[in-house]
Amino acid sequence: MTKAKKIFGTDGVRGVANVEPVTAETALKLGRAAAHVFTSLDLQAHPPGLRPKIVLGKDTRLSGYMLENALVAGITSLGVDVLLIGPLPTPGVAYITRSLRADAGIVLSASHNSYEDNGIKFFRHDGYKLDDEVERKIEQLVFSGEIESVRPTAQKIGRATRIDDALGRYVEFAKASFPRGMSLEKMRIAVDVANGAGYKSTPCILRELGAELTVAHNQPNGTNINANCGSTYPEEIQRLVRQSGAMIGVANDGDADRVLLCDEQGELVDGDEILAIASVDLLARGELAQETLVATIMSNFGLDEALAAHGGKVIRTKVGDRYVIEEMVRQNLNLGGEQSGHMIFRDFTTTGDGIISALQILRIIQATGKPLSELKKCLTKYPQAQRNLRVKEKPPLEELPEITKLVSEAEKELGGQGRVLLRYSGTEPKIRLLIEGRDRAQIDRQADRIAGAIEEVIGMNQESRNAGKESVRRKE
Repeated sequence: MTKAKKIFGTDGVRGVANVEPVTAETALKLGRAAAHVFTSLDLQAHPPGLRPKIVLGKDTRLSGYMLENALVAGITSLGVDVLLIGPLPTPGVAYITRSLRADAGIVLSASHNSYEDNGIKFFRHDGYKLDDEVERKIEQLVFSGEIESVRPTAQKIGRATRIDDALGRYVEFAKASFPRGMSLEKMRIAVDVANGAGYKSTPCILRELGAELTVAHNQPNGTNINANCGSTYPEEIQRLVRQSGAMIGVANDGDADRVLLCDEQGELVDGDEILAIASVDLLARGELAQETLVATIMSNFGLDEALAAHGGKVIRTKVGDRYVIEEMVRQNLNLGGEQSGHMIFRDFTTTGDGIISALQILRIIQATGKPLSELKKCLTKYPQAQRNLRVKEKPPLEELPEITKLVSEAEKELGGQGRVLLRYSGTEPKIRLLIEGRDRAQIDRQADRIAGAIEEVIGMNQESRNAGKESVRRKE
């Protein structure tokens, strides 16, 4: 581990569980470092005799037990208490951190990745994700060994306590984002909870609001999270909607901070469409802060046109919900998100929340009496060609002239009527290509040329290339 100088990626620490940096050894060191940093920030007032405390939650992965115990050992060894809340959506951990007035929150999850992976994500005491500076402080302590001598003894050692009502607290919090005088009675909803962290909370919230549910993939066993289900496998929610005759389908990812919807006709509704529907509604009610939506560079250009038609505008950030949230906080905006289904309704919460996002669209359906298939027509998308390709390494793109030449040629051919985006994933060994334009055949041909060059230069094989193309076609 000492050969590496960085632990954090774009969304906390993530990788194959039991392989560095997602090992019990590093988790213990991260727990010690995080405990030291969060308590030294002194953002919370601690009455005499009361120790600092950190909330620790997780999703349903088998490796969560290993990492949870290692983090508890590390945190308590610094004299900080741990509040264990068990499996709960990532936004639930953020909320419980605020609710219990803890100094920080930690969630063990690799989100939409398969069960072999896991991750460690941190929240500040106010429920927002860490900024780069705090992450660097934690990394520096892990590598330097600076706090090795900090060893409280006797009664100064921290203790771990299990919080039994965390699920109930989160359920009530999420329900509060839905109007009190409105219900979901007589609404049939299909739900795919991906055998993940929302397997209890999402159905519970919808049922308590009166919905009639068809629920699938709510039997986690430690190894079936995201397995051919959830928001990364949208064919399943489409099947469920068509089979059950539901009015809408709701699909979470593994830690339930994302959601994709399915309309009553069995057609997918992605994050851009959800953002468009919510933005148009907020603009009509005069409640979209500064008439501005925050999206990333991956969002469809049609989103800009949809908001402009209703007197709003879109500003864009780098890919990653943390950058969306940072911009929202900086400009005091209340709606932002990603095409992937990661939306932040900041009037209600501090981070992406799949069920709160779904509830906002359900409210609009109930208030307008319009089906989702009609509501989503407010957004006319530009055709997009996407390729998600697994890579063996991530050399800087500027050092790959064969690829940059093809990108430049594609941009020239688009003639200002589209765009080309090429970037490495911050959480997986993948490179992501997006080409947007008005002619689908043209952008597909350009995408295939660039993907072929990537395969040759970075050592891709044909099987993984085809898998990348097929994955994107499913999402489209």
